[in-house]
Amino acid sequence: MSEIVLINVSGEDRPGITSALTAILARYRVPILDIGQSTIHNALALGLLVELPADSASCPVFRDLLFTAHGMGLDLRFTPIDSDAYEDWVAEQGQPRHILTLLGREIDSEHIARVSAVVAEYGLNVDRITRLTGRLSRRVAERHPLACVELSVRGAVADLSELHAGLLALGQILDVDVAVQEDDIFRRNRRLVCFDMDSTLIQTEVIDELAAAAGVGPEVSAITEAAMRGELDFKESFRRRIALLEGLDESVLGEIAERLPITEGADRLIASLKQLGYRIAILSGGFTYFAEHLKRRFGIDDVYANSLEFRDGKLTGTVSSEIIDGARKAELLREIAAREGIRLEQVIAVGDGANDLPMLAIAGLGIAFHAKPIVTRQARHAIANVGLDGILYLLGMRDRDLERLSRGVSTASDEALAAASV
Repeated sequence: MSEIVLINVSGEDRPGITSALTAILARYRVPILDIGQSTIHNALALGLLVELPADSASCPVFRDLLFTAHGMGLDLRFTPIDSDAYEDWVAEQGQPRHILTLLGREIDSEHIARVSAVVAEYGLNVDRITRLTGRLSRRVAERHPLACVELSVRGAVADLSELHAGLLALGQILDVDVAVQEDDIFRRNRRLVCFDMDSTLIQTEVIDELAAAAGVGPEVSAITEAAMRGELDFKESFRRRIALLEGLDESVLGEIAERLPITEGADRLIASLKQLGYRIAILSGGFTYFAEHLKRRFGIDDVYANSLEFRDGKLTGTVSSEIIDGARKAELLREIAAREGIRLEQVIAVGDGANDLPMLAIAGLGIAFHAKPIVTRQARHAIANVGLDGILYLLGMRDRDLERLSRGVSTASDEALAAASV
């Protein structure tokens, strides 16, 4: 009867280790049942699960492995694996899998400890831990540092919404963002992203900027906040606010458009997604005048917003199109996806207000971005501690992939695309 043995290899990493050891196994025709390797600060941890013949005690494969490892400064440990335990382990491979993403300005031991404790509480097992962001210098300060660690966990989750809520609450305590997604084919194959505009792509509510210029700032601001908290019907509050802007000169809109404060990470996010072939849309309860400005700046594909009406170069206090509220945003998302042949599971939606909840709910990945409390509580995913480019890490992208994109290096090969989405 054959014997299953786990071979653990440790030592200083260098080129050729895997080649040298597996060549010995190949020489003796030893099957490799599983293999895994990780390296932290040049320290190697390599595992080989192999099946040895019944007479392995006298088999020279052990001698040759030890001799080669010694010559390379490596330590080897051999652990016999019970055949029943091996079969149990194989059976577990069909369990559901989730990806847990931990994202912040810096991730320390407490973050890892608290998050992994939640994972253990739900009976989940961590299969793999990967750092997606590059290493940060301890000498040179980063202007907008980002740290992201991804955990692949295995096991059934009885109530995924409860797990989402628990991780969200923990993230708020620790000032980090924690997201959990099912590790399925759709997570690795998103194709459309739909953004809200005000307080999402830009760090302002344009209507408040217009109101300040018209001298009705406090009145409009009060209505805006009530609407975004879900306390007022959006369409009615919208009409009230627009009416207060009657008579404002069109030139003021141009001045505001030129100084729109772009959200941190928006340029990096959109440039990366466009190079990866994503379709990008703005679905906004704001105004086409400003959304078109962003369309030209970022090369956005689709823009849907409210069209302001002008007469003799001044606002009339009305709009010339259907008012886009939360329900209409969700309809538009569905329409774009259907038109482009994209499943809803492949759609990302990002917004901050109550009128974004309908589209966040139907998108495969709905993200509340620096959102109002009511939105954060109801959304499945939330980002509150980093910029928009944090979304890239929720998609499993790594800094080295993103650096290639920023340099214009082709990522059309299967290998590069897989690295950007796994």
